[in-house]
Amino acid sequence: MVDTEFVEALASKAPTPGGGGASAYAGALASALASMVGNLTVGKKKYADVEERLRADVVELDDTRAHLLSLIDEDARAFEPLAAAYGMPKDTDAERAAQNAALQKALVGACEVPLEIMACCLQVIESCVFVARHGSVLALSDAGAGAVLAKAALMAASLNVVINIGSMDDVDRADVYRNQMEDLLAAGGAMADEVYADVVKRLS
Repeated sequence: MVDTEFVEALASKAPTPGGGGASAYAGALASALASMVGNLTVGKKKYADVEERLRADVVELDDTRAHLLSLIDEDARAFEPLAAAYGMPKDTDAERAAQNAALQKALVGACEVPLEIMACCLQVIESCVFVARHGSVLALSDAGAGAVLAKAALMAASLNVVINIGSMDDVDRADVYRNQMEDLLAAGGAMADEVYADVVKRLS
């Protein structure tokens, strides 16, 4: 049942998939856990008052999970021009100028994809908040695990943003990306921590 193809590719010496792809994969796993809690809850009389919201959340989580899985390949594609730029010759002023121009262009995609991964992970955490509070208590630990995994994915993806904005000549663009990253980290991290603490308290 376990598909190890992605994990084996991640462990290889190939440059992709890397941290960005792993972040998206972890976010997809977190989404799957939240979906499981929703699916286990739907149809039970005890939770009839939240069933409509849970069904909507499961649909949204399915879409988010599919998007996160697509971002694994998107992250790899964004890395290709970045790697090519770093490999360009830099022996003359003209070559250095051409190399830097290619690099600056490639850095945009290399930042925007992990930011998209982060945004998806925040959506997953928001769903984890709801299913932890209103989903089946039999799956409460799974809701907490989903929040923790999504937070880890959020933080991991942020590192790709950090490393790439550090090479940007466009300070204004770098600041925009940094602010987006920090906002996502702050919002998602706080929510995930609250879910974890609440789950531990209720399970103890």
